[in-house]
Amino acid sequence: MNEDIELRHLRYFLAVADTLHFTKAAKLLGIAQPPLSQQIKKLEELLGYPLFVRSTRGVRLTPAGAMLATRARDTLNKINDDLAQVRRLGRGEEGTLTVGFSGSVMFTNLPKAIQAYRRRYPKVELRLREMVTAAQLAALLDRTIDLAFLRDGDPTEGLEIGTLLKERFIAVLPESHPLAAKRSLRMQDLAQERFVLFGRHHGLLAYDRTIGACKQAGFTPNIVQEAPQFPTVIRLVAAGVGVSLMPACLANLAIPGSVYRDVQSPVRTTVDSGFRSGSVCTMTANFLRIAREQLAK
Repeated sequence: MNEDIELRHLRYFLAVADTLHFTKAAKLLGIAQPPLSQQIKKLEELLGYPLFVRSTRGVRLTPAGAMLATRARDTLNKINDDLAQVRRLGRGEEGTLTVGFSGSVMFTNLPKAIQAYRRRYPKVELRLREMVTAAQLAALLDRTIDLAFLRDGDPTEGLEIGTLLKERFIAVLPESHPLAAKRSLRMQDLAQERFVLFGRHHGLLAYDRTIGACKQAGFTPNIVQEAPQFPTVIRLVAAGVGVSLMPACLANLAIPGSVYRDVQSPVRTTVDSGFRSGSVCTMTANFLRIAREQLAK
């Protein structure tokens, strides 16, 4: 397109082409008729060809005008579509969002947040990745994921970590264990037990808080077995390998041979959000807002 031809010239031209009447077109455009006529004349001069045949009986398109009307309409429609898409992207209504999550977080209200987000933003391609906390932190830094839902997110340079939910610990016992007869336990009741826990390298703060709950009660747990995921830990407990401590939301996971009991401890585990510092796009902010709403319930 000639650099002197502007989009307004095309809009003015199409108004006349659609009405075949300069006065009516000017009224539709909200401008006076003389300036409209001047702009159409300028467009014809820039193109070097007449676009309308003017006569006392009215106005009609020339062959060049008919072609321009078709092409200009397509051009403006495409521009309007492109601008609408840009606005949707700006509002976070389109695009791709990759979200990481720790397995235990899926036993909170995070699935409801996912459902609500998909319903509210159906055109966003939402990619979900289950990862341990340490892997999520690394994935945020290397931009593999955009947003993380962490179990006890470690403070990490370059990342914004914020607490969404605080949870108490529960004890996991084999159903045949003598302590299973109690409805609630003191942390000291577990002092002589063998423990099954996840490895510290999977999540430093999560591990340290679990150990800290024991130390706050005056003992260091005797860890006899490690496992990478909470469901595996529970199955090992059910098999009689030992006992464990884990977030209260895991009581929603029913595994034969295991029971859950409340533990009296002031120590809490957290569900945290994580994203790169200074890089919160609208899609990330939208998902995080919905997650906060759901996890607060």
